[in-house]
Amino acid sequence: MAKGVSVFKDPEKTLYPKLPDVPDLKEGDRGLVRTKLHTFTADDPVGPKLHWDPIHRADQDPWKDFREIMRIEWKMEITYRHCLGKYSKFFIELENKKFYATECPKCGFVWAIPRPVCPDCLEITTWKELPGTGTLESYSISEFVPAFMKVELPYVLAMVKLDGADSLFTHQLRNWGTDRSKIKTGMPIKVAYTKEPVNHPLLSMWFEPA
Repeated sequence: MAKGVSVFKDPEKTLYPKLPDVPDLKEGDRGLVRTKLHTFTADDPVGPKLHWDPIHRADQDPWKDFREIMRIEWKMEITYRHCLGKYSKFFIELENKKFYATECPKCGFVWAIPRPVCPDCLEITTWKELPGTGTLESYSISEFVPAFMKVELPYVLAMVKLDGADSLFTHQLRNWGTDRSKIKTGMPIKVAYTKEPVNHPLLSMWFEPA
């Protein structure tokens, strides 16, 4: 794309930069950078009336030398090796189809999501297995989720008070049928476990109606 293409038709009314809608450069026109898609000159997103600095009032465009933009296509594939740390037993037991919380030895509060230290007493907690049943306390239904989640829609995110726990655990609600009016706070809930391989231990469980 030729230099000087206007990004903003009316820079005084534009709050955020927008890239122009133009076709990609042909491979033979990209020069030495094979991934180059466009080069263009961006308009000043601030506008001359908002340049308060008296040093730059002479030309009203202090960024003019930095508005020449190149857009490239850069493919990345990243693999993370992530240690689950003090919470590891929770994830390990999910694979064994067991749901564990932690209990404060001083106040007796049972945390699910587990916490290694009770935030109220600052005591180191101990692990406690829960039966995996509970009650739906709150929920939300989403028609749109990020593409990387790869879940069926609508996506129901449930906050569940598990039996034996004192806090709430948030996770996906599945197998609730097709009539969303049947999802109600106070309904019995249970933890369900996958029989299929998953890429993260947290994906091995979900909630569903009991």
